[in-house]
Amino acid sequence: MATSLKNLSAFDQDTIPNGAGFTIGIVVSEWNGHITSRLLEGAVETLMKADVKESALRIKHVPGAFELPLGAQWFAQDEQIDGIIVIGVVIQGETRHFDFVCSGTTQGIVDVTLKYNKPIGFCLLTDNTEQQSIDRAGGKHGNKGVEAAVTVLKMIGLKKNFN
Repeated sequence: MATSLKNLSAFDQDTIPNGAGFTIGIVVSEWNGHITSRLLEGAVETLMKADVKESALRIKHVPGAFELPLGAQWFAQDEQIDGIIVIGVVIQGETRHFDFVCSGTTQGIVDVTLKYNKPIGFCLLTDNTEQQSIDRAGGKHGNKGVEAAVTVLKMIGLKKNFN
């Protein structure tokens, strides 16, 4: 396993742009809230360390992972939003429902990103067990919310450099 015993969330603060002028929308799934809340905490802490103002963070909750693309689309339609982070957790069950939710959610996020030309930090955990998700929400593998925040900051900075 590529992530075995590795914290993948470490980053060099100097490699991310200053976010003082950025407005970020965050869409968080209520399903598996004990995990998504930890991912959200990691994302918000990282954004604030990059000088994104608390007043420039817009956080909305949706019922589950499958609703993340629509929540992201509503943020993407807002011209004041520079980038979006989506946060959700899907844990493998006994049926193929997992496959359909993961696939549909992922494709929906890709579609929103390309249609609206706005960066989306993708924090959708798709793990086999609850423990694997916990390990990626501030546990031994870091916090994927941190990684999504770093990604969206870098992509907003890159987009502003294209203009």
